[in-house]
Amino acid sequence: MKRPTHLIHHPYQAPTAFEAPQPGVFKASTVIFPSVASIAQRDWMQKTGYTYGLHGTPTTFTLEERLATLEGGKHCLLVPSGLAAIAHINLALLSQGDEVLLPDNAYGPNKALAAHELNRWGITTQHYDPMSVADLAHRISARTKLVWLEAPGSVTMEFPDLLGMAQLCRERGVLCALDNTWGAGLAFNAFDLLPEQPGALGVDLTAHALTKYPSGGGDVLMGSITTRRDDLAQALKLTHMRLGTGVGANDVELVLRSLPTVDLRYRAQDAAARELARWCAEQPAVAQVLHPALPGAPGHDHWTRVCMSAQEPQGLAAGIFSIVLDARFTTEQAHAFCNDLTCFKLGYSWGGPMSLVMTYQLNAIRRMGTPHLRAGHVVRLCIGLEDVADLRADLLQSMQRHLR
Repeated sequence: MKRPTHLIHHPYQAPTAFEAPQPGVFKASTVIFPSVASIAQRDWMQKTGYTYGLHGTPTTFTLEERLATLEGGKHCLLVPSGLAAIAHINLALLSQGDEVLLPDNAYGPNKALAAHELNRWGITTQHYDPMSVADLAHRISARTKLVWLEAPGSVTMEFPDLLGMAQLCRERGVLCALDNTWGAGLAFNAFDLLPEQPGALGVDLTAHALTKYPSGGGDVLMGSITTRRDDLAQALKLTHMRLGTGVGANDVELVLRSLPTVDLRYRAQDAAARELARWCAEQPAVAQVLHPALPGAPGHDHWTRVCMSAQEPQGLAAGIFSIVLDARFTTEQAHAFCNDLTCFKLGYSWGGPMSLVMTYQLNAIRRMGTPHLRAGHVVRLCIGLEDVADLRADLLQSMQRHLR
C-alpha cells in the first residue's frame, strides 16, 4: 500500500477508554458501516445508531439528551437557530387549510414567518391578546391546529396566564407550543406547569434559542425543539431529515462546554437585572419598568404562580427587562440615550457576557392595543455579566445627559 493510501486507511485505532470533563467532538458527513446488512439495521431516529452526519453523531445526540433533561422533556432536536426551531415546528405540524394562533407580543420573526411563508402556503394566522385567555378561547376554531405561547412576551415582557392557556388548548384538542428561550428550562418546567395534578398539565412542545443562555458567549447560532410526545418527535425528526437543517459539531461543542454553567449565569444575570430594574423604577425619566418579577408589572401574578415555589421562593426571571421612557422625551432623545451608553452595546440577542440595549416603537411591533403599557419609547435592557455598579453608573450618566 502506497503512502498516500496508507494515510487514509491507516490501521491504527485509538483506544476508546478515554474520559474527560467535556465529551468528544465527532465531525462527520459520511458515517462508515461495517457491512451492507448493518445499513438497514441502524435507527438514527431512536438514537441507537448512526447513518449520516446530518442525522446525528455522538456529539449532537449528547447535547440533545442533556437539553431534554434541562427542559423536562423526552425528545430533543437540534436546528440551526431559535427561529429555525419555530419554523420547524410550523412546517412539521401544519398543513394547507390549517390555522395557527400567535400572541400579539410574539417574537417578531415568528409573526413575519406566519404573515409571509405560512400565508403563501395556505396556512392562516390570527393574533390574540396575550393577556386574555378569553380572547384566545374566542379565536380557536375547527381550523386551529397550533397555538404559540411566549412567556414573557417579546420586548414588552408581559407574562401570560400559561396555566389557563395550556389548559384551554388541552380542552380544545389544539397543540400548544411555547417559545421557552427566556425561561431556558430553569425558570419553570413547561411540561409540568401543574406537577401536583395527575397528568401534569403543560405544553406539547418548546422551542429554545440556544443562542442565548445555553451557549452564553454571544457567538453561537443554534436552536432546539423539545417534546414528551413520541408522535410529535417522529413528525419533527422526519421533517428535519427532509429539510436537512443540521448543525455544526464545533457549535455543538461550544454549547456543551457552556451548558454546565447555565444555571449559575442565569441566576447571576437575573439578580443583576432585578437590581437594575428596581433602580430604574426610581428614576424620573422612566415611566414604567417591564419586568415580570416586579410587583405591578403586566402579568406579575402569573409569573408568581408559575415561577415561584418552595424550592425557588424568589422565583427566577432571566436577565432581561424593558423600560418605558416618559412620553415627554422625543425619539431623538431616546436614541441619544442609547447611543451614549458605554457598557451597554447596541445589539440584538441576549444571554451573553455583554449587556445590550435596543430601542423599539410599539406601533411597529404590536397590532392590538396595549392599555397596560404607559406611553413613551420602549428601551430593552439585556443584562450581561458586568458589575452592576458599572451598569447603573452607565445608565445614570446617559440619563443625566439626554433625559432631563
